Amino acid sequence: MRSILLLGFLMGVRHALEADHLAAVASLATRSRSTGSILLQGTAWGLGHTITLLLLGGACLLVGAVIPDALAHALELGVGLMLLLLGGQVFWRLRRQRVHVHLHRHADGTAHLHAHSHPPGQPHRQAGHDHDGHAHPRRLPRRALLVGMVHGMAGSAALLLVTLTAVASPWVGLAHVALFGAGSILGMAVLSAIIAVPLRVSARMLSAVPVGAEAVIGCATLLIGGRVLYEAGALLGALR
Repeated sequence: MRSILLLGFLMGVRHALEADHLAAVASLATRSRSTGSILLQGTAWGLGHTITLLLLGGACLLVGAVIPDALAHALELGVGLMLLLLGGQVFWRLRRQRVHVHLHRHADGTAHLHAHSHPPGQPHRQAGHDHDGHAHPRRLPRRALLVGMVHGMAGSAALLLVTLTAVASPWVGLAHVALFGAGSILGMAVLSAIIAVPLRVSARMLSAVPVGAEAVIGCATLLIGGRVLYEAGALLGALR
């Protein structure tokens, strides 16, 4: 039984690294330059993912049921649409912002060129560019939590099929799902930390650099979303 539970945890870590999960969290990460905030985005995704797996998976395990293929593919369609929306939001934010350069002078008299972006006509401090530094309260990102829950619904069908064939007791299966979810939280938290490094470093050098990185992330998210949508639609059509 221990090997099954350990396998569930390791599968959860690997599951977090799938392309559609990476695209979703990377697009969410473009909303912040703070390493801690990006890490929180990934953790919230993993938490939402685990909540759905436990609720939906636990209910199915207790009654010995599996999710029908048609419903599973329909949920995948939802994931594809969600990724298209996330990728589109990245470009919408980029369009609203304008990268520009101005002379910035510190309190000690040191001056340097500073490049950043904010919506036209909005003062720097209102746009979130308090150059002297300020702190924001850390709250659980609800958007990332919701995205994780959608991914959890779409991924629960395959996980339940594997779990039901591998364990004899529904309670062991539920523990397997819980450890799978814990592994996905850890995997996504680590992945978010990796994503945060280039975004954070580039933000310190020049705002145009992360803008380019955000455009790449937006394109990748749209492409992956389109692929998921196409594949799920083809599988759903084959069932009819």
